[in-house]
Amino acid sequence: MDLLEKIGSELQRRYTFSDIDGFFGALNIQTSDFEYGNSKRVYAKDVLKYASESDVIKVANELDLLGVSSARTAAVQPPKNWQDTKDFRLFISHISKDKLIATRLKDALAKYDIAGFVAHEDIHPTLPWQDEIERALQTMDGLIAVHTVGFSTSIWTQQEIGYALGRGTMVISFKMGEDPTGFIGKHQALPRRNRTAEQIAEEIDKLLAGDPRTADRLKEAKDSAWTF
Repeated sequence: MDLLEKIGSELQRRYTFSDIDGFFGALNIQTSDFEYGNSKRVYAKDVLKYASESDVIKVANELDLLGVSSARTAAVQPPKNWQDTKDFRLFISHISKDKLIATRLKDALAKYDIAGFVAHEDIHPTLPWQDEIERALQTMDGLIAVHTVGFSTSIWTQQEIGYALGRGTMVISFKMGEDPTGFIGKHQALPRRNRTAEQIAEEIDKLLAGDPRTADRLKEAKDSAWTF
């Protein structure tokens, strides 16, 4: 019961009701039979009362309440293109037909010590593609969703966003023809406004530097670049 209280309090501190549903959904924990009520803490505890012990432990690990989540994440081998870099790791979620847009953005971000991961470009031909994507999701520092037309109907991109929300990772929505939907729809998106990839990259760098979830990690990446 003490663990449920800790989880409820932490979810109340971090998230809205909708975000909590997204967090649980990413971990395959059912919430549809529960009503919000007046307290996010009580709501989260009510949901977890009917979850298995392993699911409760999984939630506690994702919230780093057991002191093992960070160590577990650090032990995961990053994808091939992140293995030899100290840059900020940004997962670029996109649909396959627009991989050139994602790649162009990745190239522009490199100037800011941000290493983008573009699934359709960064997976070595001899490596299982799904394993590499999972490694990138497990070791990313942030995620940007490139909302071109068709993004919201892709099962893969929606799973990537759900995974990020479940980890409490910062998600930036980049609007390029389609509005963000689902749990990230309530957050203001970064608009294109005919700006170049370089201008968008500059804006992303500022957003990451200004968010407490990513500021320290981005500074660490930039400081490391100066040591060479």
